[in-house]
Amino acid sequence: MTTRIASMSRRPLTAALTIALLLPGVALADTKKEKELEARVAQLEAQVQALLNAQQQQQSQLTQTQGQVTQAQTQIDQVRTSVATAPAGKAPIQSQSIVSGAMPNTTFTFGGFIKFDGMYTDTSDGRITDGSAGRLFYVPASIPVGGAGADGGDGYTDFHAQFSRFNVSMDTVTENGDKLKAYIEADMFGGGSNTLAGNETSTNTYALTLRHAYVSWNHWLAGQTWTNFMAPEALPDAVDFLGPTDGVIFVRQAQLRYTNGGFSMSLENPQTTMSAYLTGARSNSGDNALPDLTAKWATKGDWGSFSVAGLLRQFKYLDQDKSGGALSVSGKLNMGKSDDLRFQVNGGKGVGRYMALGLAPDTVLDADADLHVENAYGGYVAWRHLFSPQLRGNLMYSAALLDNDPQYTGYGVTERSQSWHANLIYSPFPKLDLGAELTWGRRDLEDDRSGDLKRIQTSVKYSF
Repeated sequence: MTTRIASMSRRPLTAALTIALLLPGVALADTKKEKELEARVAQLEAQVQALLNAQQQQQSQLTQTQGQVTQAQTQIDQVRTSVATAPAGKAPIQSQSIVSGAMPNTTFTFGGFIKFDGMYTDTSDGRITDGSAGRLFYVPASIPVGGAGADGGDGYTDFHAQFSRFNVSMDTVTENGDKLKAYIEADMFGGGSNTLAGNETSTNTYALTLRHAYVSWNHWLAGQTWTNFMAPEALPDAVDFLGPTDGVIFVRQAQLRYTNGGFSMSLENPQTTMSAYLTGARSNSGDNALPDLTAKWATKGDWGSFSVAGLLRQFKYLDQDKSGGALSVSGKLNMGKSDDLRFQVNGGKGVGRYMALGLAPDTVLDADADLHVENAYGGYVAWRHLFSPQLRGNLMYSAALLDNDPQYTGYGVTERSQSWHANLIYSPFPKLDLGAELTWGRRDLEDDRSGDLKRIQTSVKYSF
């Protein structure tokens, strides 16, 4: 019994000793595991933080990309707006105006051409005055007429680049759809040749000459440009400045014009040209109180174009007041893909300064200095043929007839003029034209004297 009791009393002690011996190991085991867990937790926290940092970086990049996309879309919208508001048929050169003082939605264009002319001229009855317009292009009134036995001598050669020109245009379309345009153009013909710097001895420097300068707003135009009585679209394809000048209506002047569809009318600068009694000497009168009035109707299509124009004028000198009028019919008819026919017929009372570069005066003075209005008629026809996409040719005939009254004009004035022109124009590139033209012209006086002109003209023209 005692032994049993002793044995039983030793069991708790053994258990206690065993627990006491095991506790440090358990404690040690728990401490190591906690450290491992803590290390694992720290590693997981680091990974989570790295993921958070990567997410934040991606979010920043996404935000930046979205900003770039928004900016690009804004620029695209601006370009689309510019295209939508640009004048019909014209692509904008830039999305914003390069003219700092221009209105919004304004496009700016610069253009023109460089043209070299070289010509050899032979006149039967004397020489055309050196430096005059007739030495640079065909001017019927400049053909010398010297009468029987007159000798023009040897032919003469002229080179020049005076018809080179440039222009500047600004076109605006407002938010309301209004169309505004400003246009100015100049060339080097018409000034500077009377000074040392501008003669043919050394530098051949020539002054700028105003051709066009106008502003337009929807249907209205104000400024200097082609007369509304003219049809520029029917002008022939000539190497010469005009070509069949005898029958061409050709005037640039200041005006106020209204256009609606194919109809247009204008009030234009008036001027009366006069021929002195019996001598034919020319002078001008600026005494006009009323502007020249024009009206035109024009139409066009795949077949070509056609126009009819009327002109009413006042002629005034001192206290004398006369009136006159004229009519012009012009057109361009397409005849297949390779040919077209261009024409113009003009006539009327006092059409003088509008036709053939003023070949006829508007009026003539009698012995008492009274005004008499002169009649004149003229026209041309021109056939154009395309031999290939690079080569084309033109054949032209033109004439003018002046209905003079010799009791006032005398017999030494022009009665008629006429000319033939034939050319070939080769374009190795779309904007480069190499041309050669043969011209024969004749001017007849009322006393039956006449003079001839023969000319070979070449040109190099680059448009931009």
